This record gives sequence, C-alpha cells and structure tokens, in this order.
Amino acid sequence: MDLFAALADPTRRHIIEILAGKDQLSATEISDRFNMSPPAVSQHLKVFRETG
Repeated sequence: MDLFAALADPTRRHIIEILAGKDQLSATEISDRFNMSPPAVSQHLKVFRETG
C-alpha cells in the first residue's frame, strides 16, 4: 500500500491529526481517543509502519 492509499482512510487521517504537533504518543494514548478496540487502532498504525 502506498502513502496516499494509507491516507485515504478517515481513521488514519484522524490519527495523523492527533499526532500533528505532538512529540510522541503511545499506541494506547492514540487508541484512547477512538471508539474502537486497541487492536483495531494498532492495525491502522501498522499500515503507517509498512508504508514508511
């Protein structure tokens, strides 16, 4: 998956918005801001790791 395909998902765009202006957030801190399971958020973060 390329970067543009990764950013096409609204949840992943929201993650980018959360991370903007932050030094670091843990996966738990990110998942606390969503109404979905931590493993689901982790899968979205995995897409970012894989796309670089």
